[in-house]
Amino acid sequence: MSTTSHARARRRDRRVYLRSHPVLFGLLAATRGRPVRRLGRTLLVHDADAYREALTRLPLDRTAAGTTGAAARAALRDGGGVLFDQEGGGHRADRRGLAGGLGAAGVEELRARWQPLLVRRLAPLAGGGEVDLVELARELSGAVVCALLDSPADPRAVAEAAAEAAAASVRSHLPGPRRPRAEAAAARAAERLRRLLGPGEDALSAMVAVAAVNTTVAALPRAVAWCADAGLWEQAADGGLRPALAEELLRVTAASPLLPRVAATDGSVGGCPVRGGDRLLLVARHAAGAHRRDPDARRPAGPALARLVFGAGPHTCPGARLAVVQLADVLAALAPHRPVVTRARVDRGAALPGWRSLTVRAGS
Repeated sequence: MSTTSHARARRRDRRVYLRSHPVLFGLLAATRGRPVRRLGRTLLVHDADAYREALTRLPLDRTAAGTTGAAARAALRDGGGVLFDQEGGGHRADRRGLAGGLGAAGVEELRARWQPLLVRRLAPLAGGGEVDLVELARELSGAVVCALLDSPADPRAVAEAAAEAAAASVRSHLPGPRRPRAEAAAARAAERLRRLLGPGEDALSAMVAVAAVNTTVAALPRAVAWCADAGLWEQAADGGLRPALAEELLRVTAASPLLPRVAATDGSVGGCPVRGGDRLLLVARHAAGAHRRDPDARRPAGPALARLVFGAGPHTCPGARLAVVQLADVLAALAPHRPVVTRARVDRGAALPGWRSLTVRAGS
């Protein structure tokens, strides 16, 4: 692998930011020279230590407008909490409920669902055909959600509904003038998802579906594109290096690159005073060094840094293990073909930066 190859991979990946959220990510790039920067009542947090401090030591208002928790609660119309906005016993109880499906044994059971799917969907590569990795990621994420929730729904329909629910929720909570019908549209999209998942499915089930689908569809195609552009298929083919490569690719692509939070009380982050009600934009991709450190399984950043893209503290994403194992299996299935990217189109309407389509074919 060469510096030129990584530069090519970085240029392609940057397109998902510049074409989907150009103003926001231009601001983040312009302010990353300082660990923490204040703009009025908003703090932009780029530094790894300050990022951890904000998530583990500063009390946060998880129901405040403009946060992930508020968006989830409003869209799902659930007054009891949907994991993102919870604290204390309720949060711990819901995480325990997910632990069985997302722990080591649960992930091994899920692998039995997605490995045959990978064989079937990637078969065209052996004959010189092409595969759209976004379509693959949608079906794969939908299948995982249906297995986790024991839902009889069609995986692709679940994935489409979860993507629309997330996109509508993000539109309803974007900064700027209030959008009168945006919150209602988000709630309708979330309700369609709940009905699709089956009778009796609650807001937590819908939240699991939204989170799993949107992070997978954002992360997996971007990670594969980086692997192809940077010429990392030798590492992907090595069973000893592959898990570290998967973590590295998830680190540099950072599916959820920005965590919006609000301080509940006065405190400090990275030496900068914080007042209750201040908005915090926690830049996960900068905290994890995605903007300056290229992925390399032989010299990985290490889990303490790489896992920052999944958050920190008690609210760390419970699907981190699943994401790493899933991507490693995708890389293992693709490595014999050493795919190259033939076409890529940015999804301008998705909740997370990603590709609308990313087509690959077997390389030479």
